[in-house]
Amino acid sequence: MSVISMKQLLEAGVHFGHQTRRWNPKMKRYIFTERNGIYIIDLQKTVKKVEEAYNFTKNLAADGGKILFVGTKKQAQDSVKEEAIRSGMFYVNQRWLGGTLTNFETIQKRIKRLKDIEKMQRKRYVRSSS
Repeated sequence: MSVISMKQLLEAGVHFGHQTRRWNPKMKRYIFTERNGIYIIDLQKTVKKVEEAYNFTKNLAADGGKILFVGTKKQAQDSVKEEAIRSGMFYVNQRWLGGTLTNFETIQKRIKRLKDIEKMQRKRYVRSSS
């Protein structure tokens, strides 16, 4: 029994992809066809990949792993927060800073720089207050 059916995916409209001019070659194997300048996603492959993701996530949680829920679109924010809290996991439902996971070294440097600036500002405030 699948976690989700092709019919459910179709009814939810998840088969509509990006405009064809916004092409990403890595997605080629998941594209079923193109219609009116929009890529149509292969729902048979989507069902398989959703099943794989579900099993991976279920096993990760069962083994005590941590899961980060991310959903910054207005319509997803409340659900993301509720489900993350319900499952005792982490979430981001506001603006997501690009590169947070894939470029963490740079993000870390910027955080350190911010802390240094804040520290300098506190020292200046202490000096000017004395």
